[in-house]
Amino acid sequence: MLGLNNNNMNKRNYNISRKAGDIMYTCYVVDNNGLESTNYFDTEQECINYVYWKWENEALFQQNSDELLLNAIENCKEIDSKNNNLREI
Repeated sequence: MLGLNNNNMNKRNYNISRKAGDIMYTCYVVDNNGLESTNYFDTEQECINYVYWKWENEALFQQNSDELLLNAIENCKEIDSKNNNLREI
């Protein structure tokens, strides 16, 4: 047995659809980090371009979200430490 680890499996997936009578295409994308996003486009080609764009930039999205969260927490701690009525986090 090869001993495959589920954490190393590719999570990338996408679905492009358009219901009868709808004008817009729905583009659902899952990146390798498991982050899901849905967007709407006029053409199927725009959806395909979006899927590739999300996958090419997935590391950037993960890095930025972690960094933004850390900065937000640090800013909250700083605000709390300046305000004598609040206790530090």
